Amino acid sequence: MSGNAGVWVDHRKAVVVELTAGGEKTRVLASEVEKHPERGGDSPLKGRYEARQVPADDKRQRAHTGELNAYYAAVVEALRGYDRLMLFGPGEAKEELHQCLLKAKLGDRVVAVQTEDKMTDPQIVAKVRAFFGAAAPRVNT
Repeated sequence: MSGNAGVWVDHRKAVVVELTAGGEKTRVLASEVEKHPERGGDSPLKGRYEARQVPADDKRQRAHTGELNAYYAAVVEALRGYDRLMLFGPGEAKEELHQCLLKAKLGDRVVAVQTEDKMTDPQIVAKVRAFFGAAAPRVNT
């Protein structure tokens, strides 16, 4: 596999758009990452609160970080065969993925990291096509 790919990424999913001479392919990689951990249990303002009722914050944060690392490792593997990569999306996920690509010695393939809000799949494809040039013919896959 070679060619160009654009990745819209957040903590919930990554949409990989591959552009080749033969067309484009879109792949969605869903994460198993739960929402950022928040402290549960009773509030001290609502009544009795014991620290042993909820897991420690650092334990929950480590579990969340481990889930994110596994998700990013899967995305890095999916991007390993591309020559040029464009990363974009809301929040911190695109920068975190960029750091994972740097650690995997694939950072030199990243040509752009851009902030974008939530987008539909057709909008993501259009942005990738516009960034790399519309030379690739459209193929529905």
